Amino acid sequence: MLTGVRIVFLGGDARQIEVMRKCVEMDAAVSAAGFDMWETPCDGVELEELSGALLAQADVLVLPTVGCDDEGNISAKYASGPLRLDAELMRALPGHCTVYTGMAKTYLKSLCVEAGLDLVELLNRDDVAIYNSIPTAEGALVMAIQNTDFTIHGSHALVLGLGRTGFTMAKSLQGLGARVSAGVRKREHFARAEVMGWKPFMTDRLPEHVGDADYVFNTVPDLILTAKVLSRLPRHACIIDLASAPGGVDFRYAEKRGITALLAPGLPGIVAPKSAGMIMAGALLLSISERSLTKGDKG
Repeated sequence: MLTGVRIVFLGGDARQIEVMRKCVEMDAAVSAAGFDMWETPCDGVELEELSGALLAQADVLVLPTVGCDDEGNISAKYASGPLRLDAELMRALPGHCTVYTGMAKTYLKSLCVEAGLDLVELLNRDDVAIYNSIPTAEGALVMAIQNTDFTIHGSHALVLGLGRTGFTMAKSLQGLGARVSAGVRKREHFARAEVMGWKPFMTDRLPEHVGDADYVFNTVPDLILTAKVLSRLPRHACIIDLASAPGGVDFRYAEKRGITALLAPGLPGIVAPKSAGMIMAGALLLSISERSLTKGDKG
């Protein structure tokens, strides 16, 4: 239970709503800013304006999956106006407050360091990233189907990067009957792909393996699908880029060649916000519990 713990949410999308509901169920005191356009707020959530006074009450501050951009702007789907985090607001947070987000950019990390606050990136947890890879893969499949006129079954699908998302992506494609090739950068990933029945290759040899690709699913956050690579890719191919913005594709050149290339950030929150929210809620509650954050621990 989170009795006596004040949790403040700033911005977010439908995933945050699911997390808030779970926190209310656990008897936390929940406040939220950036939700003034939320049409059906749930009982137990106090909707407020972003202010130093609000943050001064926080034992836990929860930001969206991508905390904020490098100017401090917070994504807030249900806000009627902009939401921005700055150093002055961060200084209003109590010293014992823990800041949670999915992944943090340099700006947020610097704010937390300057304010002497602990920052927890939930997507750095293996359990969260693995669970989160499921709605990511499902969303990528939906995008691929919607943007092609041929089936995944029987196609040649390339998955670039065999981290947690790439592995789930490759396994899902295999389950749908695709012929899967996996571009990897580590020898252990090469072996894993071979054991799974996929055709592995090292990504420095990518140009040699794209000539008959129907689909390319990229998880590598570096520019890997360069003009040189794209020049060898069939024009009918569909690229779904799952890497963090700006992605790993030369989108300008892809458009020039007439290749469909789509950057797909935040898929879990788009295709399965309830499931994605429950994943984040479980990780948040577990982390708070692990830190034993209670009134009596604040000293």
